[in-house]
Amino acid sequence: MAGSRGTGRTAAPSVRPEKRRSEPELEPEPEPEPPLLCTSPLSHSTGSDSGVSDSEESVFSGLEDSGSDSSEDDDEGNEEGEDGALSDEGHSGMEKTTEEQVQDGSPGPRTEVASARIGDEYAEDSSDEEDIRNTVGNVPLEWYDNFPHVGYDLDGRRIYKPLRTRDELDQFLDKMDDPDYWRTVQDPMTGQDLRLTDEQVALVRRLQSGQFGDMGFNPYEPAVDFFSGDVMIHPVTNRPADKRSFIPSLVEKEKVSRMVHAIKMGWIQPHRPRDPTPSFYDLWAQEDPNAVLGRHKMHVPAPKLALPGHAESYNPPPEYLLSEEERLVWEQQEPGERKLSFLPRKFPSLRAVPAYGRFIQERFERCLDLYLCPRQRKMRVNVDPEDLIPKLPRPRDLQPFPTCQALVYRGHSDLVRCLSVSPGGQWLVSGSDDGSLRFWEVATARCVRTVPVGGVVKSVAWNPSPAVCLVAAAVEDSVLLLNPALGDRLVAGSTDQLLSAFVPPEEPPLQPARWLEASEEERQVGLRLRVCHSKPVTQVTWHGRGDYLAVVLATQGHTQVLIHQLSRRRSQSPFRRSHGQVQRVAFHPARPFLLVASQRSVRLYHLLRQELTKKLMPNCKWVSSLAVHPAGDNVICGSYDSKLVWFDLDLSTKPYRMLRHHKKALRAVAFHPQYPLFASGSDDGSVIVCHGMVYNDLLQNPLLVPVKVLKGHALTRDLGVLDVVFHPTQPWVFSSGADGTIRLFT
Repeated sequence: MAGSRGTGRTAAPSVRPEKRRSEPELEPEPEPEPPLLCTSPLSHSTGSDSGVSDSEESVFSGLEDSGSDSSEDDDEGNEEGEDGALSDEGHSGMEKTTEEQVQDGSPGPRTEVASARIGDEYAEDSSDEEDIRNTVGNVPLEWYDNFPHVGYDLDGRRIYKPLRTRDELDQFLDKMDDPDYWRTVQDPMTGQDLRLTDEQVALVRRLQSGQFGDMGFNPYEPAVDFFSGDVMIHPVTNRPADKRSFIPSLVEKEKVSRMVHAIKMGWIQPHRPRDPTPSFYDLWAQEDPNAVLGRHKMHVPAPKLALPGHAESYNPPPEYLLSEEERLVWEQQEPGERKLSFLPRKFPSLRAVPAYGRFIQERFERCLDLYLCPRQRKMRVNVDPEDLIPKLPRPRDLQPFPTCQALVYRGHSDLVRCLSVSPGGQWLVSGSDDGSLRFWEVATARCVRTVPVGGVVKSVAWNPSPAVCLVAAAVEDSVLLLNPALGDRLVAGSTDQLLSAFVPPEEPPLQPARWLEASEEERQVGLRLRVCHSKPVTQVTWHGRGDYLAVVLATQGHTQVLIHQLSRRRSQSPFRRSHGQVQRVAFHPARPFLLVASQRSVRLYHLLRQELTKKLMPNCKWVSSLAVHPAGDNVICGSYDSKLVWFDLDLSTKPYRMLRHHKKALRAVAFHPQYPLFASGSDDGSVIVCHGMVYNDLLQNPLLVPVKVLKGHALTRDLGVLDVVFHPTQPWVFSSGADGTIRLFT
């Protein structure tokens, strides 16, 4: 090994000058490259010019080596010697090599030349040069981040960066396939991938953990105590004292003189000792204007303790001592209702009086009185209560509205739950718990027909279409469709023809309700159709055009609301899931909306789009009734906690106004179809009529004015007014009560 190194050192100087002289001749003639591919490795040792330029050798200068710095084994030492021989020459021609690789795209011949020259690896070794892999010099490589080269060689040529065509996919495959990928780093000088040895990895881990790089270094060696605490005969150092230890410091003298001058001029205030005694002042004292409390113009004196009386004496007079009955009454009273907060007792002497149990509590309450008492009187704003009341128009300016009771319709033997008026306003139908439907003539209060239905009538609704004479009544689990044959005979006849024109399909569809034709006996009393359900029906209401009706079932789940179509005798459930127990439903008068009122909210559904449009929050405990304004932009809700809530759909989903005029639960609310009136009936036996003007101007809020309280129903079983309905054309209101009567207010 030593001999081969010595041979390489002697051969190297003779080769390098010839190579540099031959560079200008080889640059314009790239033709003699193919014969050089067969050049023997011995040409390096002979020292003759092999004809290979620096640019051809530069490919193998430092970019094809193993990249290991360790020289422990012989193989790594051989690579080091080879790299040292080729380092200076190879990088001098990096520029031409990179350009040829880019233009040709075929680095094959360079690889063969490399394999041909590796034979005698110590032929061009130099003894006076160290193993430097890159000849750009010790300059920061970040200078060349935005350039294609990494520096310049000794001849001033650019040393180009190696072509790295590896993308992220290749790096990922190497990471998966190469078990040594975690210990592979890139050399910033040459761009090569270097594999760290076990010693280098251990060194990196020691440095990352904050330890010393040298494993043999012990940072916790025992310290040698040169200066002991014992008094020794001979000093450690025998150096004589400095001269400055005897002479006063001039710099410190100047500082002290400046500080003394500042204190004399008052620029620096010396720290005076503070007075340790705390300073207090009487918070409630009547101070002079210059004192602390002088700022309070209207000072409030402290509340004084009540002076003790005869009852608090240890030897009170006999009339102050309580008897046994008075003592029992005193113990049963609440502490706030007692005249005395203690029981008077008599003791033979003051020495026999025991300790007072409530002493600490009373001292504490006294401190609270002093602490919470206001220090200053506040000037209250004198406001006239009349100014706080909103300016409302007088009720007589808002006429017409019902003011007095005109007629009483008697005939039912039990409470009347529901009412409905015909579209023309001539007839009235009522349903009662006595199991009958009664038809009345409005003008005369005469019962023109009674239809027994065999059950409690929960809801009744007259078809709003003037071309159809039809009444829907909810009785137990069925909806009865009756033709009362009142009024125009042509309308009654056309209604029967419309119902009889239905042709049932060959295959009846599967639907949640059954449509049954009435028998001959039932047709004699006016019954035409029976829609049977699986659960009891609590409400029935018609659409404005008279072909659809919605029913509410007393059940749980998504089938609480069903919609029936009369002309096709078809039933459907519009909802997939339930949002609570449904109380009431109502159709929008002009748009395809369905309003569903549950206990705590009112949901507005778009029937064509099949989506939820709005959710109104009434802030009530339990919604009982629902009504929609004829224009469709306002909704009122009644609740069992005696509230009436007005919603403006264009304004917000929160209540526009909440009225608390009733003292008990509301059972029914209603809008007038033509007049700006709405009414509410309650269990307190009254009907309150309010003026509710809705303006066409969207910037003007509705005007709500209570105008009349109508009373006439007697309370029965703690129930009052159960239903309220307006006359379609006149400013009249009908009310049905638990006393079995129907009353007309005009």
